[in-house]
Amino acid sequence: MAQGVNNRAHMTSSYRSPVISVGSLALGGENPIRIQSMTNTDTNDTNASAEQCIRIIEAGADLVRLTAQGVKEAENLKNIKKKLRKAGFDTPLIADIHFSPAAAETAARIVEKIRINPGNYADKKTKSTLTNNLPDKEYDLELERIHERLLPLINICRENGTVIRLGINHGSLSDRIINRHGNTPTGIVVSAIEFIKIFLSENFSNLVISVKSSDTGILVESNRLLVNMLQKFGLSYPIHLGVTEAGEGEDGRIRSAAGIGTLLAEGIGDTIRVSLSENPENEIPVAKEIVRFLCGSKGRITHPLEQVPFVNRTGLYKPEVITYNNGRYLKEDNTSYQGNMLIFNHRTPPLLTGKEKGNIILNPVFSEDDPERLAINSAALLGRYFILKLADGLCITNSGKIQGDKLKDLAFSILQATEARITRNKYISCPTCGRTKFNLQDAVRKVKEATAHLTGLKIAIMGCVVNGPGEMAGSNYGYVGAAKGKVHIYRGQTPVLKNVPEEDAINELLRIINEDGQAGNQSVSSEDQPSQLQ
Repeated sequence: MAQGVNNRAHMTSSYRSPVISVGSLALGGENPIRIQSMTNTDTNDTNASAEQCIRIIEAGADLVRLTAQGVKEAENLKNIKKKLRKAGFDTPLIADIHFSPAAAETAARIVEKIRINPGNYADKKTKSTLTNNLPDKEYDLELERIHERLLPLINICRENGTVIRLGINHGSLSDRIINRHGNTPTGIVVSAIEFIKIFLSENFSNLVISVKSSDTGILVESNRLLVNMLQKFGLSYPIHLGVTEAGEGEDGRIRSAAGIGTLLAEGIGDTIRVSLSENPENEIPVAKEIVRFLCGSKGRITHPLEQVPFVNRTGLYKPEVITYNNGRYLKEDNTSYQGNMLIFNHRTPPLLTGKEKGNIILNPVFSEDDPERLAINSAALLGRYFILKLADGLCITNSGKIQGDKLKDLAFSILQATEARITRNKYISCPTCGRTKFNLQDAVRKVKEATAHLTGLKIAIMGCVVNGPGEMAGSNYGYVGAAKGKVHIYRGQTPVLKNVPEEDAINELLRIINEDGQAGNQSVSSEDQPSQLQ
């Protein structure tokens, strides 16, 4: 047992949200964590959208979101809702709005909840907001203009009992916010607080708040900061959690479970969406498993873990992966490991503060035969220790059928998802929606296959320009939908090829990578490479 470790699950005064009604659904307070997903059909296609809503609902969703990029799509929500109600489904519907206040005002009269993005709802890009010193007067004038633009929506939602989610994405902060606060957790939270103050001034409290990122560390830091700011002002609202552009397959599930699980364990979160680049109904079992594993039959955390700060480590942070084989603990070079090993059952997670003596190697013990469930559960349990940089290594053991290299690969995947140790490429890909104009799931698969020989690159595959360029922050390359059958290719944040035919786009992406000399990228040493999953 490692020295200085307290295995008692410390409690903390947790954030408590109020209960609000989304249609007939109670959200927040002591209610179970509500699960949702989003359609990827064309919202103008009534039958396809209603049928997909039904598949999502039958998979276990409590809410369903549809994109409404324009007034036409917003108006058709009435037909989709009518078809669902006629079929006997009363699940609340959410309209997802970007750029169009008119669409929001139309949808707010039809559905139970709308989502608006403060980064693009009313803010505009101007030369002045791109300078480094936006004057206070001009900044305040922009806030007044936003307030004025929000008033019609507030009044419509008040009259119709419609809930508003303020959905702030790390990838789509306004120029005004970035100018003053940077593309940072502070900027994310300030964006939320500015809008909250407008709603407060209009005595409107029927709100849900979300602050999201594709980076699990930024996600955790932003939500913690949001809760602290709300408590400072004596405010509380239900909080929606999700890792944006989590990807697909096991990697997408692990990244989502690590980020969402860390926050749920601390008592933060009232509704969750797992964003996978797959059919949306596939998201629901993953979300349900995260909630089941962490919350049990009550569907909500009753004893939150204490919030401990991120550890500011000096030098390279490279957690070890230890394997257990034939009764021996082995290091990555197959030599015997004799150091501190913190062995614990998944039901009794240890409290680490980052001040423990010596290196802490976590050794959780599972009993699981299902690979997907093991991946979700282990990421939900262990993600916080590596997001916060509390632990120095990981050894997953399992008494079930899953053994050997599969456990080692799972450990590497968790370290990759938490940005603790990069051993392969990181792929950022959105879950798609009605705005996507090409086969993104197929594109993700092809891009991953075409770049599998590379290591250490961050490649974004995005369905449209709403979050695409922003969520690509830090990416080496991007593959972003531009129009039907057309793709923009990015190097970093700069589009280097525009409107490339979809059938040529992957070859063009590879050509640019080769031109940059990344095809021979050996930034990750051979011993860092996990074995291939069978």
